[in-house]
Formats: sequence, C-alpha cells, structure tokens
Amino acid sequence: MQGHAYNAIERALHHLALGSQPVAELCFDLDVLLSPRASDATGDERHVFVSGLARAGTTIIMRRLHETAMFRSLTYRDMPFVLCPNLWRRISGLSPRSITAVERAHGDGLQVDVDSPEALDEVFWRVFAGSDYIKADHLCAHSVDTDLIERFRRYISCILRSQSDDSPKSRYLSKNNNNILRLKAIQVAFPRSVILIPFRDPVQHAASLLNQHRKFCQIQGQDRFARSYMKWLAHHEFGQECRPFWFDAGRPFQSSAYQSSDINFWIETWLRVYGWIRDNKPGNAFLICYEDLCTNPSVWARVVELTSVRETAAAEEKRFSRAGDRDVSGLERGLLASSRALYSELCRDST
Repeated sequence: MQGHAYNAIERALHHLALGSQPVAELCFDLDVLLSPRASDATGDERHVFVSGLARAGTTIIMRRLHETAMFRSLTYRDMPFVLCPNLWRRISGLSPRSITAVERAHGDGLQVDVDSPEALDEVFWRVFAGSDYIKADHLCAHSVDTDLIERFRRYISCILRSQSDDSPKSRYLSKNNNNILRLKAIQVAFPRSVILIPFRDPVQHAASLLNQHRKFCQIQGQDRFARSYMKWLAHHEFGQECRPFWFDAGRPFQSSAYQSSDINFWIETWLRVYGWIRDNKPGNAFLICYEDLCTNPSVWARVVELTSVRETAAAEEKRFSRAGDRDVSGLERGLLASSRALYSELCRDST
C-alpha cells in the first residue's frame, strides 16, 4: 500500500511490528506456539514461488494464480504483523479493515486493497537472516542452514493455518523477488514446489527499472515512512535504498561503474541477475519469457500445467498484455550485445 494510505496509529503499529527485532521474533514464536500443528509442514506441498528481477511480470503472474482461489498468500490484511498471521487475524478480525482499492505507488495501473497478495514473506528472512545477505550497499546470495529452513517451513505452515474454516487452502503462493538469492533453499524446504522466474527484454526491462527508481527516489524523499516501509520489507530493488544483487561469494562486492541514474546500471543489473539464474536455478525452477506470455497462449497453458491449477472459463480467456516500448538512448554497446545474447539464450530455455 502507499504510505499515505496509513494513518498515524497504523504507522506506529508498523514501526512496532516491523521496526523492532525483538517484537518481530516474539511474534513469530507466539504464532508457532499458539497455532495447532504449526510444525506439521512436511515439505510435500505443491507450493508456488514466483521470483525474478523486479518489473519482470512477477506481480501479474502471481495475481493470476491467486485468482484461482487455490492458494493462501500473505495480503495487506496480514500487515503489519506478518510474522504472526494467526494471532493478528484473531485480533484484527474484531474490527475488519476495508480500504477502497487504489493504484499502487508504481503507477502501473495495478490496483491494491487489503486483500491484494503481496511480497510480504521477505520479512521472515530479514528478521532471521538479515545480516547474512543484507549489506550496507548490496544484497548477496546466502546459504541457508537446515535450522532456518525448518523454521521457514513452520512459518509457511502458520500462514496456511491462518485461514477461515470454510475455505482452507493447503497450498501457499508467494511472490518474492529476493528469493532469487536463495532458490536452492526454497527447493530444499519444499521439494515439490514450483518456482516461476519471468524475464523481459533487457532494454525495456532496464528502462522500466530506471523509471521506478526515479519515481521511488522522489516518493521516499517526500515521505520518511515510505523509505522505512521499503527497508522493513527488504525491498531494495530501486529508490533511495537501492542495493544491487551480488552473487559472487568468492569476491568482495564491486560497485558498478555506472550511476543508478544511468540506463546502463540497470542493463548491467539485468545481466548479473539473469546470468546467475541461468547457471544456478534448481530443477524445480522454470523460466518464463514475458513477451511470449503476452503473445502465445500456450505459455500460460504450460504454467497452468506446471502449477496444477484450475481456471474458470472466463479466466482462461484473459490475456497478458505489455506496456508500449520506451524510447531508450545512451546504451553501452558491449552491455547491449551481452544482454541480447543472454535474452536469446533464456528464451530458448524458457517454458
């Protein structure tokens, strides 16, 4: 939700639930303690994790899957106590929230309300492993030990338990772009899960990222809460808290030769992210070319098959669409050639 959608009391609750490490850890422990069978996650569930570089189409894919009503996802109704979904739903249910849908801060036409699914489970990783991967100037790929994987499985179990009895869901749906930092851990936690990784034409993708970076720098410059909000959710894709991904654990982080206001910074980011994904994605991860998704119905049919969902006849008639291409200039030839080559390679390997 946009910062101005929260009143003073709600902002204070966000500071308490998300800004305090001890409170966040206590919330999780209480929910596990108070939730029946919270430790029963077997790792056999066919959960779906959507991940990739921001602006790749992850949100729209997640929403289309969520519309099948076959999944439980975290939504803004779970905010800000996302680490104790059962306890918070009992408390907040005494006075249910209802907020008119508004366009999200990205300005891309997507509407959000309290029941919109969103990338909120990253709070778990920030609270319990933040120092392992969130650095002062970058985010790095991190190894997840067995204890934390088991704790994550308990967390997903808690989320699944926090549902009304009239329509329980046994499958979890997540859209979390930071999961590219721990794809193998997701596979270990849930071997039967499916990971969907969309990608876009690198030039248009980079242009979209640059546009959002400028937009969020302005928003966060005008609203301190908006900046804190993004930090609490570990959303460092763009804006004043932008921290690029770094995957080479064997070498110290090297900052880009380009400024974040330069389109080449974002082309370089695209290359780094999808080059690493190409070489390291686990067997349960599937690449999706967003351009193909918009023009070829068989691509979505394949996603439906992979995720074992059922769509209504009306939903089957829906089509994905892409925004018009942006005019882009100032591209460095070497980066452009490398990104085009990688894009072609990803397209050959995609679903």
